[in-house]
Amino acid sequence: MLPYKTVDEAETALNRTLSYAETLWFNYSANKSDYILHCHNIIFLYSIFTVIPLPLVVVELLGVANIKRYKIQPKVRLSFAEIMSCYKAVMKLFFIVAVPFQLISYPAYKLIGIRTGLPLPSGCEILIQLTVYILVEDYTNYWLHRLLHFSKWGYDNIHKVHHEYTAPIGFAAANSHWSEILILGSPSFLGLAMAPGHLITFWLWMVLRQVEAIDAHSGYDFPWKPTKYIPFYGGAEFHDYHHFVGGQSRSNFATFFTYCDYIYGTDKGYRYQKKFLAKLNENSSTNGQQGLKFE
Repeated sequence: MLPYKTVDEAETALNRTLSYAETLWFNYSANKSDYILHCHNIIFLYSIFTVIPLPLVVVELLGVANIKRYKIQPKVRLSFAEIMSCYKAVMKLFFIVAVPFQLISYPAYKLIGIRTGLPLPSGCEILIQLTVYILVEDYTNYWLHRLLHFSKWGYDNIHKVHHEYTAPIGFAAANSHWSEILILGSPSFLGLAMAPGHLITFWLWMVLRQVEAIDAHSGYDFPWKPTKYIPFYGGAEFHDYHHFVGGQSRSNFATFFTYCDYIYGTDKGYRYQKKFLAKLNENSSTNGQQGLKFE
């Protein structure tokens, strides 16, 4: 809870006028405890897991022709019952694992130094911290994810649940064994411990990480996505190949960026597949046939 009762008190303490964003934050958070603000994580996660995948789920069900052509595995189309089964599994996991974890993890957040007060972080500070979080999460998640594939016990007893869908949809991003939520979720918090910031920054990181995961599992590769212009960004096509190969996959373990897979040679199968399909599509275009995708 903020130590100021009024905006005037806050401005006196900071020796300056509050920005518009800081005034909004003050009005919203002044009478809320830090624990209540921390529990907002539950609302954010529920909203993200439920709302963000919906547009492409509707597209999947309706089979919209103009959008369907961007589906990476066009021959696989999930039914309404299969999609709802995936969503129910994710929500069950959410309420059994994610919610209790959020409720009891507050002391850890306070221990590492995540703050809720004023002043709010600058845009530059937020950008630097988010960059640290992404790089730390990317590198750590790569090795943990790779371990779950190279360990037969780890795959058969834990990671296999996530690979239930060889042509994933957005809801499948969080479809995992309960222990995988903790294992592959831990890299997302490691960066926070290394560079703790404001709760606002943490919320932005949480939204960014989950939206990226949903995008990677969307099953659609749109040419107009702005992420296409980000060097080494993975995205849906990159991660879809990982699910396409399935349990035997030794490729494409990264989350945000692909540099680890490139450096350690775990994207060779994917790159070969892309070159192979590019040649087939080139020949198909010459012969007036439709291009090929993962099938």
